[in-house]
Amino acid sequence: MKATGFISLWTLVSLPCGHLANPAEHEDVVKHAIKLHRGKGAVITQRKQWVLESCRKLSGLLRQKNVVLNKLKSAIRAVEKDAGLSDEEKLFQVHTFEIFQKELNESENSVFQAIHGLQRALQGDYKDVVNMKESSRQRLEALREAAIKEEMEYVELLAAEKHQVEALKNMQHQNKSLSILDEILEDVRKAADRLEEEIEEHAFDDNKSVRGVNFEAVLRVEEDEANSKRNASKREVEDDLGLSMLIDSQNNQYILTKPRDSTIPRADHHFIKDIVTIGMVSLPCGWLCTTIGLPTMFGYIICGVLLGPSGLNSIKSIVQVETLGEFGVFFTLFLVGLEFSPERLRKVWKISVQGPCYMTVLMIAFGLLWGHLLQIRPTQSVFISTCLSLSSTPLVSRFLAGSVRGDKEGDIDYSSVLLGMLVMQDVQLGLFIAVMPTLIQAGASTFSSIFKEILRILILIGQILFSLAAVFLICLVIKTYLIGPYYRKLHAESKGNKEILILGITAFIFLMLTITELLDVSMELGCFLAGALISSQGHMVTEEIMSCIEPIRDFLAIIFFASIGLHVFPTFVIYELTVLLFLTLSVVIMKFVLAVLVLSLILPKTSQYIKWIVSAGLAQVSEFSFVLGSRARRAGIISREVYLLILSVTTLSLLLAPALWRAAIMKCVPRPERRSST
Repeated sequence: MKATGFISLWTLVSLPCGHLANPAEHEDVVKHAIKLHRGKGAVITQRKQWVLESCRKLSGLLRQKNVVLNKLKSAIRAVEKDAGLSDEEKLFQVHTFEIFQKELNESENSVFQAIHGLQRALQGDYKDVVNMKESSRQRLEALREAAIKEEMEYVELLAAEKHQVEALKNMQHQNKSLSILDEILEDVRKAADRLEEEIEEHAFDDNKSVRGVNFEAVLRVEEDEANSKRNASKREVEDDLGLSMLIDSQNNQYILTKPRDSTIPRADHHFIKDIVTIGMVSLPCGWLCTTIGLPTMFGYIICGVLLGPSGLNSIKSIVQVETLGEFGVFFTLFLVGLEFSPERLRKVWKISVQGPCYMTVLMIAFGLLWGHLLQIRPTQSVFISTCLSLSSTPLVSRFLAGSVRGDKEGDIDYSSVLLGMLVMQDVQLGLFIAVMPTLIQAGASTFSSIFKEILRILILIGQILFSLAAVFLICLVIKTYLIGPYYRKLHAESKGNKEILILGITAFIFLMLTITELLDVSMELGCFLAGALISSQGHMVTEEIMSCIEPIRDFLAIIFFASIGLHVFPTFVIYELTVLLFLTLSVVIMKFVLAVLVLSLILPKTSQYIKWIVSAGLAQVSEFSFVLGSRARRAGIISREVYLLILSVTTLSLLLAPALWRAAIMKCVPRPERRSST
């Protein structure tokens, strides 16, 4: 009845459209529509006849399908009983019949799914957007399942084709005598087939039913198809799976990470081109910053801006570039620890622990206060405050490179205090990453469950403190029993060949990194502790290792700072320049004032003068706010607008950091001791 009313309504609306110029025919059109609606028109008879004929045809097709299925079953039984066929021929023929059976059954299911979909659409309310969305979701799920089944069927057809080829080869081999070379090649072919079966991972079949796995439509872009000069056939493109790129409905791009055939070496040429481009463009950018008196790291950031999404958009493997850049952070912190001996760490450990903790608490308190005034959610206020309380360890390490390390008698070296506080902030970073899931749940919880969330946070803090105690206990054991013999062995094996020394030190860095990661502490702390442990072997050891590791650090640091530039958006900064400058200056001034206040309370009276330098080093925002911001945005803690504000404020604060640092050095450090790397 709904279908009849729909047809009548459509006729009533559509027929007059062709006769707007002739008002005399309107009355006939209306009468014809009324007849159709009452069932008196000849079209109703024709429609009934069409429905009967269609149903008769569909019924006949279903009967014919059942007949064919019975014949296929009989054929399968006949093939299995045929003694004249080899096992491979039987497997091939049975496989082919089974695929045809599946094709018939899937075609029948598709017909009835289409009928059910039409029925749901006719019964639904076209004004209800939620209902239409649910219907669309169900159709999308059905299409995804159909695509997966069709993909599996296509794979089975490829397997059947392979069986057919093998059967033909066996028949040919039986009809002719093989030479010695042919026999060797046949044995090699069989061994290669066994190798492929052994190393092949059925990742698709193993994971498609795992909980949390969703089927999704993607676009697959082949390099061979993108190059119009190559007239490769479709079969050649399918065989060469090289650098396939997948693009999902959210515009995320995916590069092949592990091919099905692991026997063929492959290379990601996009990633190679990205690294080569960054290396070439970083040179003039670094020269330009050196010429105008800025640190070279800003030239590398500018390189990332020029090549990133906001510039030429020539970097394709953004995630891979960022991953390689993380090794720049690891080696930078290792060299920081190499210059930061355990003796100096013991001298300032109280200040290093107390200072960052007090600053973080004060930043969160101010954040909650401003959040209450601006009506911002507490979870969002806590996240933004904690994120802005962190400072950049790689940047300050560059500032301190080459500066004086000698302590005055009775005084505390500002570099020791500053690096100790930054390392403690890295520990806080690991703690905050561990607490983030609870923070996400707390944002969606009711008031009655807040106490449970606070209890969970306290338990997590206890776990982190236990992990830190375990890390320092392991460091004590390594320093007492292992690091000395290990380095002496490396030094003895590397005479005339620095390769063993570099490899041994790198392996030790990664070992400490892995230990801290397994204990749920930040990997950056493990790299720092690796350098501090090796520095305990003396000044000569430190100088030798530094000369080997510094070139590696410098290259990877270029990649790291260029990866920061990939997330800088100049157009957004220009559009909101006034607001961003105000926010950046507010954050920098607040961090500087809080650091001066905290250091005034915890520093000895004889070392009060260094509070200005240390506060200047802590006044910027860490580049790890990019990582925290991206995680918080995906989790729904912050919005897109807040995320962009955090990125922009972080970038501008890093740009202001050299000027603030230089001003503090000029004021507080005597002229003979000024050797700032800025």
